[in-house]
Amino acid sequence: MQAPAVGGVQAPRGNGRTIRLPQGASLTDFAEKIGANPASLVAIMMHLGKMVTATQSVDPDDLQALGLELDFDVQVVSPEDEDRELLESFDIEYGEDEGGEENLQVRPPVVTVMGHVDHGKTKLLDAIRQANVVAGEAGGITQHIGAYQVETEVDGEDRKITFIDTPGHEAFTAMRARGADTTDLVVLVVAADDGVKPQTTEAIDHATAAGVPIVVAVNKIDVEGADPNRVRAQLTEYGLVAEEFGGSTQFVDVSAKQGINIDGLLEAVILTADAELDLKANPDMPAQGSAIEANLDKGRGAVATVLVQRGTLRVGDSIVCGVAHGRVRAMLDENGNNVEEAGPSRPVLVLGLAAVPSAGDNFLVVEDDRIARQIADKRVARKRNAELLRSRKSSSLEELFKDLERGERQELLLILKGDVSGSVEALEDSLLKIDVGDEVNLRIIRRGVGAITQDDVNLSLASEGAVIIGFNVRPERNAQELADREGVDIRYYSVIYQAIEEVEAALKGMLKPEFEEVQLGTAEVREIFKVPRIGNVAGSMVTSGIIQRNAKARLVRDGVVVSDNLTVSSLRRFKEDATEVREGFECGIGIGYNDIKLGDVIECFEMREKPRD
Repeated sequence: MQAPAVGGVQAPRGNGRTIRLPQGASLTDFAEKIGANPASLVAIMMHLGKMVTATQSVDPDDLQALGLELDFDVQVVSPEDEDRELLESFDIEYGEDEGGEENLQVRPPVVTVMGHVDHGKTKLLDAIRQANVVAGEAGGITQHIGAYQVETEVDGEDRKITFIDTPGHEAFTAMRARGADTTDLVVLVVAADDGVKPQTTEAIDHATAAGVPIVVAVNKIDVEGADPNRVRAQLTEYGLVAEEFGGSTQFVDVSAKQGINIDGLLEAVILTADAELDLKANPDMPAQGSAIEANLDKGRGAVATVLVQRGTLRVGDSIVCGVAHGRVRAMLDENGNNVEEAGPSRPVLVLGLAAVPSAGDNFLVVEDDRIARQIADKRVARKRNAELLRSRKSSSLEELFKDLERGERQELLLILKGDVSGSVEALEDSLLKIDVGDEVNLRIIRRGVGAITQDDVNLSLASEGAVIIGFNVRPERNAQELADREGVDIRYYSVIYQAIEEVEAALKGMLKPEFEEVQLGTAEVREIFKVPRIGNVAGSMVTSGIIQRNAKARLVRDGVVVSDNLTVSSLRRFKEDATEVREGFECGIGIGYNDIKLGDVIECFEMREKPRD
């Protein structure tokens, strides 16, 4: 059935029928759903005041407005729902253990180490696994996420614990939050000589929000000025009451540097997990879990540190993780040794993926490579649509006219590439928090892992000048040549704070300068002289400040501004030209305005640019 012409265009009528579209869908996608010609939908969108091509990603609000016009109930599916429907189409259920209680087995606790910067989180992990990763960190700050499994003996029984190392600087709040979501228990590191700090309370908030128990490691007890009891007293304000104070939270005094009482900390973790958590998983099912970290290795290709949460991951399994898919070619443990299989709570480095997933992406094992590739391809298409939607400027006719009136709104587009996905995510999170007002907008149109490619440069060109930020990565040769030839701006950083500071400075530089009026001086008109070809000149006495030639001026009579936007076009002392005349001196002032009367006041001022905070 044809609808009445909308703006002179015929289109099918929906009669309230519901259609579901993914985010970033185009008018062609809409047209396929309702059996219409895409060109007719383009015309209707123009009638609605939107300029959109048939293949361009359309904003969800615009899709719903178009649906309303044609009497369709348009539901724009969220990425999560779309992904769930995608998996259901392959008869795959994610997130639940299969089988009953008899199929479940006890698994090791997954522990996240959190705390304030410089309180010794990384050194504590070093002491636990006897390996030094501090030396390789830029500025001595952990910038990547790692996962490690260690063994300890509790009550004569060998027990395993998986540790996730999350970075400690405030820029990594998003990564810490994700760490808390994938963990069973948090070890909160607090320096005995420094006490509770802002990031300590952040970590407590993340752990509380995730609903996980906390074990407090009071570190640096060997340092001068250390006071472990002060830490215990401070943390009672945050609901962490030590057992010796009548609470339920285990506090363990340790020295990561000296290796003091590390075994006591591991025992406290196991005891807390046994007392408060029922950690079980089904190892006899296809593996599912999360990517903790991922990067592009020069010799081995895409590698990802994954945490198996249920099931058992084996070499040879077909795996899909976010937009990446592949067959598990090899698995390595934290010491670089080959592993044939990984059960629940086991972190392993997986080789064999065709692309680099994002940190936090869920992974699952599927029947064969074909299904894995189909799922990944659909996710890639969805991701590309989302990127196109982000890189596209607003196409409302009304907004275009407004932009023309106000000289076009300023916008900084960024493409982020980094060596590991956790750092890219943290950098994106920090950049999006930069606030310089409503005049300038920041949009990140792509983020990814690995070298800067020709495709990144082409996206920059397509989006009319997006800046590419490389975090611990460099461009491929052809990408560098293209960027040099086309003048694409590529910036390189190895420390996250420098990137944040420079982007903030760039955003402030894009702001239109703000000016404020600064009064220079005033002069009272005492005489009026008529000068041929110039007009009236005011014989004046400078009563305050200075009068400068070429400065801006206004004429005030009886407290009322008679004329504004004037300029001191001539300034003379007796018969000599002057550049300025100070308070208490007489002068002749020409302001290009003839209606001057005795007693008028000439105010002289200039406009100065206000410094931005």
